[in-house]
Amino acid sequence: MRMQKVLLLGATGETGGSILNGLLDSGNFQVTALVRPSSSRKPDVLDLVKRGVKVLIADISSPIDELVPLLKGFYVFISAISGMALLAQMNIVSAAKEAGVKRFVPCGFATVCPPGGVMKLRDQKEQVLNHIKQLFLPYTFIDVGYWYQFSFPPLPSGKTDEYIFPGMNTKMRGDGTAPNLITDLRDVGRFVARIVADERTLNRYVFAYGEELTEREIYATMEEVSGEQLEQKFTSDQEIQEEVVAARKLLEREPDNSEALGRVASAEYEYSKYVRMDNRAIFARYLGYLDARELYHDLKPKRFVDFVQDLLDGKVQRPY
Repeated sequence: MRMQKVLLLGATGETGGSILNGLLDSGNFQVTALVRPSSSRKPDVLDLVKRGVKVLIADISSPIDELVPLLKGFYVFISAISGMALLAQMNIVSAAKEAGVKRFVPCGFATVCPPGGVMKLRDQKEQVLNHIKQLFLPYTFIDVGYWYQFSFPPLPSGKTDEYIFPGMNTKMRGDGTAPNLITDLRDVGRFVARIVADERTLNRYVFAYGEELTEREIYATMEEVSGEQLEQKFTSDQEIQEEVVAARKLLEREPDNSEALGRVASAEYEYSKYVRMDNRAIFARYLGYLDARELYHDLKPKRFVDFVQDLLDGKVQRPY
């Protein structure tokens, strides 16, 4: 089989790095990383070159007629751009259409959520998707739930403290029984490599995940593997909704404040996942997503219990 030429935006990021590993490990793709000029000499970009990854230096905000020649010959374009810069994809979408790219994968790679006022980030993704559809550009939209790496509570002993992102999971939400799709970040790329090579996923939404667990189940697994007893504290649904209102008001007052946008994103994730309970397999199927675990029975994602053991064995890196 002829290897597909893939152009990957965001290869040095957390999601992009996993996707890069998945594509390379599959052996089915010729991968080029698209890097902005200001980052071309950064150590993580130089590391890509050392790994044998081709690098294309370009600014995606450049005029479309300058971008089109650079994109010609690529079969798949995958965007793992920062969640704070989603609308910056509009230009490269137009260029991909003119260049004849056969499949565009916009930045999704998050929790399942319907568009239309629930999450600002999801609505921006929908703007990009609408642009893609208006251009009749072939696409695949992929969501992967929430990462295992962001889904575990701290242990009383402090054994996992170095792997915990600041402020992460110090309390259960609601009563701790909302089920959520969660995935080991290391498995994201494995799923993506299978999905973008599959004609069944063309012009479709696909969700991939490791497990669907409640916070109570996550706590129980942490206790079982670690042998420690965790304290259970709770944040009510009302508190979650009040934080959404407060965060949105702040962003309205300070629309250019990146910290305010980050606060809104965090609050709306909590609301969507734990109050609305959007991030579930049953809801993904209702929205029309294909289930990657049903498509690829031979792909066995890491179980959360095994992730926890990796955590205790020091085999997990803290994102960011």
